[in-house]
Amino acid sequence: MYNIDVSLIKMVTDHYWIKRDSVVQKLDVGGRVFFDKFERINETLSNSVIRDHLEGKITVAHSLINRFDKVENIVFDYNGRNTEKFWHRAQLLLREEGFLNFTAYKSKTEGHLHLYVHKGHTTLQEGYQIAKMLSMKLSQKLPREWKMFPSQEIPKEFNILALPYDLYQKERGASWAKHM
Repeated sequence: MYNIDVSLIKMVTDHYWIKRDSVVQKLDVGGRVFFDKFERINETLSNSVIRDHLEGKITVAHSLINRFDKVENIVFDYNGRNTEKFWHRAQLLLREEGFLNFTAYKSKTEGHLHLYVHKGHTTLQEGYQIAKMLSMKLSQKLPREWKMFPSQEIPKEFNILALPYDLYQKERGASWAKHM
């Protein structure tokens, strides 16, 4: 499906989102107005759609929350200037918190990362709590230059991320577990 390893992301593939040039819908949630440029496509995420995304013809996003309100990943969407420092601090924090499987992917913008923490079948409420806790702990070490997903601060249908473009770094627990 991909020329990079995305097997641990466990993407929701029963639908996907395509970015449009204009606003698809306007949502008013809790006094805040959200403008959605992504249109939900209720078809299976196919190889041809992914290929078009990687070639830059379209921008495709995947949902982080499945139809059973479960999440497989907690994601840092890093939009800062010091990628290497963020990666170093984040991996130390994640290991310290007991997360041994995580992968950072490059996004479309140079220097920006999507750091997927592979948590496994987690309830949405627990996902919110873990994301908030990890963000809070990391913000004690670094200036906050990231968004966390899943997030309660935005509507559920906005908890989507563009498909990764390339691998940045990965950490798998088996090699590190023996040192703990």
